[in-house]
Amino acid sequence: MSAASVRGWCPGALRPMQSGDGLVVRVRPFGGRFDAEQIAGLARLAERHGNGLIDVTSRANLQIRGVSEASHRPLIDGLAELTLLDPDADTESRRNILVTPFWRDGDETQAFAAELEEALADSALELPTKFGFAIDDGTSRVLAGASADVRIERDAAGGLLVRADGAGFGRSVARGEAVNTALAFARWFVASGVRGGRGRMATHLAAGATLPEALRGEAEPAPIMAAARPGLYPQGAMIGIAFGQMPHTTLNQLSACGYPLRMTPWRMVLSEGKRTMPSASGLITEAYDPALRVIACSGAPRCREAHADTRGLAAALAPNIGGAARLHVSGCAKGCAHSGEAAITLVATPAGFDLVRGGSTRDEPILRGLDRDDIVRDPSILMGGH
Repeated sequence: MSAASVRGWCPGALRPMQSGDGLVVRVRPFGGRFDAEQIAGLARLAERHGNGLIDVTSRANLQIRGVSEASHRPLIDGLAELTLLDPDADTESRRNILVTPFWRDGDETQAFAAELEEALADSALELPTKFGFAIDDGTSRVLAGASADVRIERDAAGGLLVRADGAGFGRSVARGEAVNTALAFARWFVASGVRGGRGRMATHLAAGATLPEALRGEAEPAPIMAAARPGLYPQGAMIGIAFGQMPHTTLNQLSACGYPLRMTPWRMVLSEGKRTMPSASGLITEAYDPALRVIACSGAPRCREAHADTRGLAAALAPNIGGAARLHVSGCAKGCAHSGEAAITLVATPAGFDLVRGGSTRDEPILRGLDRDDIVRDPSILMGGH
């Protein structure tokens, strides 16, 4: 059985996942960033060896879609030429690191990322497939709502701390201790009996697990920054990708600017150093664009698990959802695009759409079997208008 035929993990480049439109090949940036040459190369590889569609994921990666078994090998060779490959699939799966996109030249973020990448490559840790790290070491935290299990952060006074996700306080560390302490949290997690593909730190602690004395701390992390939105920042232009997917031509347009791209977990990219907002189909450049309030997975026919075209429905509903509401349209009950709660969650089933209010795809729906056209004609159904 080939790696591509196995399901139930986060895909990589060396271990892709089969979907309805072919293999999904996930490319993880080093340091949370692709340089201009890599961006142009990824657009070219997506056109030549995939179906031209590229995902921007909630784990701050890019995915090349529609790759065949025959085209996977030349795609891998192309990624190697761009220095975007790990030595093996196990090393690749451990390198699950979110990096704040708001770092500045001369700070320590990129050094932390490089040190953590090297330490994970040298380790023999067998971590759950979704287990990850966040480097969120700015004066305010921007990744607090993103999925990560061990977090390198700062306190209100600027001191470094390492914190287990789900713990209110972290352990204060010196500069040279941060990465080793982060790995110590991961080793404790594995040694404490959590195994399998779905183990997460916050769930482990909530179930009663107690951190050892050596990893406990009393350092309160820095305040949380307001949610990032499209627009210009000191570091560059933050650009949204509608529903987290774009054609290779759009990525090529971004590469033509000559600026590196910093990846984010918000289905946005930061064009490093760019001082004007770009103009291209499928890009979100307005801070309050309705599409920012809508999350949708790939849906049918791109995903063979999906029961409906999620993105078409999401696009139709986006302008009609209240300003404070968030809508999640999922092609099945797995909720791949968004595991958390949303004000409105629609879950496609063979019998229509199930509606969950104030919950996730795992919660009990209040209405079942809704017709797609009925929802579009009367969106007040979703908000409790009937």
